[in-house]
Amino acid sequence: MPEISLQLVIDILKIVLIDLLLAGDNAVVIAMAVKSLTPKERKLGITFGAAVAVVLRIGLTFFAAQLLGVPWLKLVGGVLILWIAIKLLHDAADEEAGVQHAHSLWSAIWFILVADITMSTDNIIAVAASSKGNMALLIFGLGLSIPFVVFTSSLLSRIMDKYPAVVWIGAAILGHVGAELMISDPVVHGALHPSRAVEIGVQILGALLVVGVGKYLSSRRTPAV
Repeated sequence: MPEISLQLVIDILKIVLIDLLLAGDNAVVIAMAVKSLTPKERKLGITFGAAVAVVLRIGLTFFAAQLLGVPWLKLVGGVLILWIAIKLLHDAADEEAGVQHAHSLWSAIWFILVADITMSTDNIIAVAASSKGNMALLIFGLGLSIPFVVFTSSLLSRIMDKYPAVVWIGAAILGHVGAELMISDPVVHGALHPSRAVEIGVQILGALLVVGVGKYLSSRRTPAV
């Protein structure tokens, strides 16, 4: 057990704060992915999705620094996030209009896993940096994100049921995250050397792109009779 000290308490509080801040992105993906499932499958999807996400994070922790420097990885991951956001948004719009889709627990979990793999590396770096090489703190930080993500996902999915407009906000957030991944890819960043203002503009553009494409696809949908 690590020796109890003021610095240890500060490190723990920092990790808790990081988990609170970083749980949002994953919670949005999970909430949108399980929105169309039955109540029983929704609970399973949220719990299993959050648990597997944390297991993935623990496994990826040892390679996080190297993954951040792999060319094209974040660019491809960003494109996948944009596609997932548009797909989930389109499915949610179809559901609202009465168009039925064959949704399954496993397809929802697949979305969650793909999204988390592409979104986790920066998050892992933040927790790992705060743990300062202390494995107990690292496992604590990654494990703590399970209840945070589960609670936030459950709350968001219920809010989305009551207020469908929140789905569009969630999709915009994922668009922002996807664009952030793309513009921060080593190849893209090295070629363009974007300023902070440009990075923010690209992130906003990503959010608008997802919402715009979602609106366009929804307008082409044939209303249910």
